[in-house]
Amino acid sequence: MNVLAIDQGTSSTKALVVGDDGTVLGSGSAAVHPRSAAGGAVEQDPRELLESIVAAGREALAAAATTVEAVGIANQGETVLRWDLDSGRTFGPALSWQDRRAVTVTSELSDDAERLTALTGLPLDPYFAAPKMTWLRREGGAEGVVTTVDAWLNRSLTGAFVTDAATASRTLLLDLEHATWSAEACALFGLDQDALPQIVDCDAAVGATTAFGDPLPVTGLIVDQQAALFAEACFAAGEAKCTYGTGAFILANAGQRVVRSRTGLAACVAWRLGGETTYCLDGQAYSAGSAVSWLQELELLDSASDLDRAGGGDEEVMFVPALAGLGAPLWEPAARGAWFGLSLASRRQDLVRAVAWGVAAQIASLAHAIGDDAGRPLERLRVDGGLTRSATMMQAQADLLQAPVELYPSPDATALGAGALARLGASRASSPAEAVGQWSPAAVFEPRMSAAEAEQHLARWQAAALAVAGLARERG
Repeated sequence: MNVLAIDQGTSSTKALVVGDDGTVLGSGSAAVHPRSAAGGAVEQDPRELLESIVAAGREALAAAATTVEAVGIANQGETVLRWDLDSGRTFGPALSWQDRRAVTVTSELSDDAERLTALTGLPLDPYFAAPKMTWLRREGGAEGVVTTVDAWLNRSLTGAFVTDAATASRTLLLDLEHATWSAEACALFGLDQDALPQIVDCDAAVGATTAFGDPLPVTGLIVDQQAALFAEACFAAGEAKCTYGTGAFILANAGQRVVRSRTGLAACVAWRLGGETTYCLDGQAYSAGSAVSWLQELELLDSASDLDRAGGGDEEVMFVPALAGLGAPLWEPAARGAWFGLSLASRRQDLVRAVAWGVAAQIASLAHAIGDDAGRPLERLRVDGGLTRSATMMQAQADLLQAPVELYPSPDATALGAGALARLGASRASSPAEAVGQWSPAAVFEPRMSAAEAEQHLARWQAAALAVAGLARERG
């Protein structure tokens, strides 16, 4: 059975036609263009997002020159918009998951932060959808519904007003234990529970789309990071992956019991299949690929491949990649990036190397937090995404993690995860493992640094991150 697998991302949409054995038979892509502005604003054109899905999907089908039987779609997660439920007309741009303007909402609800985390598993932060939904409702007016962007895309493609359980768990509105909308959380955010989409399983058949030609059933829906976790076969509790895209996101399977983090991580739904929920722990570095792009804009490097030419720079120079704030475990949206340890002897390669190691240090710190919550350290980390092409960064990751880093053999884990769920939802696979298929790492990076050196480096980096967060709090 061939499936059309779609990953609607922050800067582009990727589509793959995937065969029974996991072979990619055709691919397509279409760029999208988030717009940043003062005050933490990051917006996207929802019509461009929809058109990119259609364009990428049709390109992949044309390249494959074969038929498909089902469609799976992965989405951005915390991006939100306001729209008319009857006509589908949108009211203005979508607020990207990167948009930080809803910090005003989270500040107002600071007294309710612990209760919201107890209900939803998520820390109160403008990264998640509900604060942005409230901000957008206040700024935009009462007309229409306010939802995560996937609900609008699903309605536009299939006519179904739905979101999947994994995406819903990224809103701060989901009762984590029951995987249903929380009336209490909705009331705290001033949002109408009855105006939210129906929550469906990630392998549910939600309707058919004619966007790519003849009607095709959509049988897989999931948020992007959980899609990659699924593709990389992290099916047992304690198995983890990190995706290095615009940001870097580390997720670990936490099993089928509701999980609560003691270390400040997000706890959410990994996937819900056939009515059974699997949970995960989640940590975020908001600036990863975007930090490298920023270095290019500053003309400190020509391309991402230059990360591997930064070589043996000054190890005293450190970087905290808080260019879009800090997520877990510090949760400081007002934090800003900073280099530490600069001297008159510091050179361009030192700054570049520090960014690569700074991202790796942030992920290693999050991995240790996952291990603390799980009661045992991660045995390995599976990785995917654009920055995994940098051997320097992946070696730094293995060194600081003190565990093997296994490189997923495809750059398109998110799309492949959506495709595997579509196969499962179409009843063409009997288990998640069968839907994903067998794969072997393209490379394995083993630690070369001693445990003592890694611990010392991480301690220095964590002190720098605390300083950055403290400075942000002092600014008020």
